[in-house]
Amino acid sequence: MNKKIITFMVMVCVATALIVSDIQAQLTQLVDVNVNNKRTGTSAASELLIPVGARGLAMSGANLATTVGIDAVYWNPAGLSLMGADAEGTFSSLSYIADIKINYGAVGIKFSGFGTFALSIKALNIGDILLTTVDDPEGVAGRTFAPSFVTIGATFARQFTDAISAGATFKLISEQMHRVSGKGMAIDFGLQYNGIAGIEGVKLGVAVKNMGPEMTFDGPGLLRQAIAENGRRPEQFYQSKAASWQLPTSIEIGLAYSSDLSPELSYNINSGFSANSLHLDSYRFAGEAIYTVGSVVLAGRAGFDLLDAGEDDGEIFGPTFGFGFGWNAQNIDITIDYAYRTVDFFNNNNMFTVRFGF
Repeated sequence: MNKKIITFMVMVCVATALIVSDIQAQLTQLVDVNVNNKRTGTSAASELLIPVGARGLAMSGANLATTVGIDAVYWNPAGLSLMGADAEGTFSSLSYIADIKINYGAVGIKFSGFGTFALSIKALNIGDILLTTVDDPEGVAGRTFAPSFVTIGATFARQFTDAISAGATFKLISEQMHRVSGKGMAIDFGLQYNGIAGIEGVKLGVAVKNMGPEMTFDGPGLLRQAIAENGRRPEQFYQSKAASWQLPTSIEIGLAYSSDLSPELSYNINSGFSANSLHLDSYRFAGEAIYTVGSVVLAGRAGFDLLDAGEDDGEIFGPTFGFGFGWNAQNIDITIDYAYRTVDFFNNNNMFTVRFGF
């Protein structure tokens, strides 16, 4: 039964990758510019692509095969099943571009013999924006509005054997900007396999992310006052029908190798490929070194993300770096991670993550 489940998940991942590649190949011929994905920037809920978790960001998202515990909820839900403690909680804060803050929190509980369950929430803090209208194009009135972008997720993962783990996340998406709002839902699937080809330390990770129906928008902000061209209706409000937009679906594959140099020092080398329906494909590479001294764990990380970009494509994000500090006490584990990502045109990104294990 376990083999059937794993085989089915792999087939779904491969089929999704083929569909994404076929769509991109067809769209490349529609516009006469040198870009490799002409649908970049046309998705709904693009906040789903903003990373959370300092370890994963410091490794440029190449940690698909090595992410474990509560940190794995965003990167690969299968890794949640490998949570070392009975319960874990995490909070991270990212200083994104244009003074936008990304706040994220998650908690996970392991149920012996059943699996691991987690709840997560991600919110964007964009701040107040000056409200301008046709009657007040300069915003002289001083009115403001604060956009709200929130994603709530529920994740379940299970370890089927010592080598195979699988998991899924169901996400509810809410976007609100002044008097227009949109709602949607998406599902992530993940798989991890340890010991590929019987080689100890070689790990595989596969994830299909943000699969779901198109997102629709509604609200009084779409009302327009007009006079009907036909008939005797007086001037009244008519609602504009907003178009629906696809979610940024992607399939990601990661391969990693982990080994020990000594009882205190270990390392892992990570690589990954991401095929994106509404963004550029990317190749990711990262490394991590971990040094353990008694109950203290120190880690250093670095990574970079190479986009499959055309001459007219643009990318503002560069290499990533980071470190981690962990303290393993008798009844609680505390880990603090930091990540730094270089950015063109804007301030560089900084992310802090705190994780607790009980």
